[in-house]
Amino acid sequence: MKVPMLDLVAEHAPYRTQLEAAFQRVLNSGRFVLGPEVEAFEREIASWIGVPHAIGVSNGSDALLLALQAVGVGPGDEVLCPTYTFFATAGAVARLGGKPIFVDSAECCYNLRADQVVAKIGPKTKAIIAVHLFGQCADMDPILSAAEKHGIPVIEDAAQALGAKDKGRQAGTMGTIGTFSFFPTKNLGALGEGGLITTKDASLAEKIRKLRVHGAKQKYFHEMIGGNFRLHELQAAFLRVKLQHLGSALGKRRQNAGKLLQALQERWSAIMPLSSCVCQGQRQVGDFKPGTILLPFSCHSGEGEHTWNQFVIRMHGQGKRDELREKLANEGVQTEVYYPRAMHEQECFLSQEKSFPVATLLSQETLALPLSETRYLDS
Repeated sequence: MKVPMLDLVAEHAPYRTQLEAAFQRVLNSGRFVLGPEVEAFEREIASWIGVPHAIGVSNGSDALLLALQAVGVGPGDEVLCPTYTFFATAGAVARLGGKPIFVDSAECCYNLRADQVVAKIGPKTKAIIAVHLFGQCADMDPILSAAEKHGIPVIEDAAQALGAKDKGRQAGTMGTIGTFSFFPTKNLGALGEGGLITTKDASLAEKIRKLRVHGAKQKYFHEMIGGNFRLHELQAAFLRVKLQHLGSALGKRRQNAGKLLQALQERWSAIMPLSSCVCQGQRQVGDFKPGTILLPFSCHSGEGEHTWNQFVIRMHGQGKRDELREKLANEGVQTEVYYPRAMHEQECFLSQEKSFPVATLLSQETLALPLSETRYLDS
């Protein structure tokens, strides 16, 4: 039995001819960087998400960097962000000389605790990064309310959450700026690297467009210090093809997630760890019997709220996750650990606060399973 986490060859097979045609179109145009394909993709993805401004950039990490730079984050500034996330979130802050101020995770959806975000806002807080982890939006209303009260911009790190919603609002449309990644493993993945920044603010959009080409609106006339953060024509052309199929692709992932949730309960006696959302801290780490499989909890009800970019369970008990992963690997089932070490435990951030019990537990217990099928659960 061979069950991969993701089979990109199989995924692309139904529209391979369209992708090949896109390649030929770009090759024949002689335009390879920031041309008509990028402009068309920006219009189409802005319409799909529902924002007036979408700026294609080099990758998701650079999207975060540009977003922070656009809102003025610099040396000594503090930016609130989760500790349980991909490195790029905190790394972008540090690259600008800022200081990431970490908050713990909610036991329900693994997103950042909204109540801790509100409590940790201080005089040096320059921005808040709310990560929509694994395809589910963070609890945005209390974060947005506190940010507005203090005049602090909110950046949505929606790298894993294109198409996710919170109370009907699309990820990347609620805060000051939204950032996305088109890494090949994402639900909308390029055939290489790519990223996107969204905003409703025309002046911020204009600033970001300058920053992505060394701070210049007119070539060779630089108004600010930017960098080379351009999206390539070829990737934009591929993304335009894949965007046409994104709705059906998300529908299939949601359908598969529903089947997997049911199968885990029936075959592996998995349980739902909570009966309600605890993003605002009503509950601390729960106590479960070692070896109990805890299902991913959806904090948002309604169609299209979760995109299941990753399907992540918890295997409770010290070492139990790694035992399960080894067993599945021996049977040909590929899994992944997101993330084996939280940001406050990374060597480059060890000087930070160290007490984040939920994030630490998640790094020890979480395991991402393939969504393509469920037959491996029979073993």
